[in-house]
Amino acid sequence: MDAMHMQQQMLEKQLLKAAEMMEEQIDSEMKKMDELDDDDIESLRQKRLKAMQRAHAAKQEFIAKGHGGYDELPSEKDFFDKIKNCKRAVVHFYRPTTLRCEIFDKHLALLAPKHVETRFVKLNAEKCPFLCERLNIRVIPTLLLIVDGKTQEKVVGFDQLGGHDNFSTEMLEWRLGVSKAINYRGDISQPPEDNAPVKKKILGRRIRSNDDPDTDEELFGDDN
Repeated sequence: MDAMHMQQQMLEKQLLKAAEMMEEQIDSEMKKMDELDDDDIESLRQKRLKAMQRAHAAKQEFIAKGHGGYDELPSEKDFFDKIKNCKRAVVHFYRPTTLRCEIFDKHLALLAPKHVETRFVKLNAEKCPFLCERLNIRVIPTLLLIVDGKTQEKVVGFDQLGGHDNFSTEMLEWRLGVSKAINYRGDISQPPEDNAPVKKKILGRRIRSNDDPDTDEELFGDDN
């Protein structure tokens, strides 16, 4: 018997064993369900109903506080009044003349209604110099991630999202999940598949890829 045939037999045995274990688990769960009486089933139903009611109430409470949308805060005062004490928030520091900020806008607008547990907002960095200085916001665009009411970390530019402009919403969602800024339901240990870098146009102007110079902009430096 050659080595390849032996390896094939071993693989077949492993697959068979895995199938048998799965079948045993299914049989065990079915047996538990069969053993439940009407009172047990009603108790499970009531527990599930209460859990759904709590989840719905929590969602409505978040929405009442402004969660679920992606809004712009007019001033620094609004940040301190509405965001600083949020349990979780994603704050996009942008500048109107920086085209890369529009890419973050697109993805954050999609994530906000999906993750109502987190407040998603944007701030014009040019209108909040004191806040940018205090939080050391030096490069635009920057995402400030707030967890448990405290600044957790920052996502500066796109380097942490594949290093190019064509990253997916799923990639940003995963990155926010890594910092626990949102309730991420996927595998936190594995980032989603990366999109191939391509050059895109927004409003008729090309957004430069990471291979081009000066893609991100220094907030307190001179514009090119």
